[in-house]
Amino acid sequence: MRPLIRYWRVSEKEHAGRSFRFFENENVALVCGGIGTEAARRATEAIIALYAPSVVYSAGFAGALDAHMKVGDILEPRWVINASDGSRVDTGAGEGTLLTFGSVASPQQKAKLQDSFRALAVDMEAAAVARAAEVRGVRFAALKVISDEAGFVFPSMERFVDANGQFREVQFALFSALRPWLWPRVAQLARNSGRASRALCDGLRKIGSPARADHAGALEALHHP
Repeated sequence: MRPLIRYWRVSEKEHAGRSFRFFENENVALVCGGIGTEAARRATEAIIALYAPSVVYSAGFAGALDAHMKVGDILEPRWVINASDGSRVDTGAGEGTLLTFGSVASPQQKAKLQDSFRALAVDMEAAAVARAAEVRGVRFAALKVISDEAGFVFPSMERFVDANGQFREVQFALFSALRPWLWPRVAQLARNSGRASRALCDGLRKIGSPARADHAGALEALHHP
């Protein structure tokens, strides 16, 4: 989110016993909730309670399931499906399907998920944001950027996500430094993430433009590792 929020106001607020850092710009507020469904749910509940938005966006990284989706491609999905129970949400706009899955998917898992759900991409948070918004009667939408293509092999990352959904970058860096065979993949991951971040921020600027004033509200920005 850094390219987008560099000059936004920063506000520290508490909700349900947890502290959140919000970034504010005119009629938009953003919070970086963290990785996974629980972090997504908590952040969504907080931004709705504290800002009463007209719409909540789940914005962040996603992995491609469709082989035609490339790093930096933007997806504003019409449908969001929860892989754990098969429930789906119609966002009322956009095209295609985004799938929320409980862990970082390997290329083999991606192929199975694509066969089962016919989704374009997979993330780890959008379905939880959708559910939290639905319960509170707030409109939901999503904007995702492809950070890894269908065949990209991730280093194992689950162990580096803490209980609050935050990625432990220092521990991951130390782990990778001792395993030279991971260096090319980690370097590619860094390049992909940088490219995806810039593309996502460009997409979010368009949402906040006067031409998209009907979408003004809150962005619950979540990071797929």
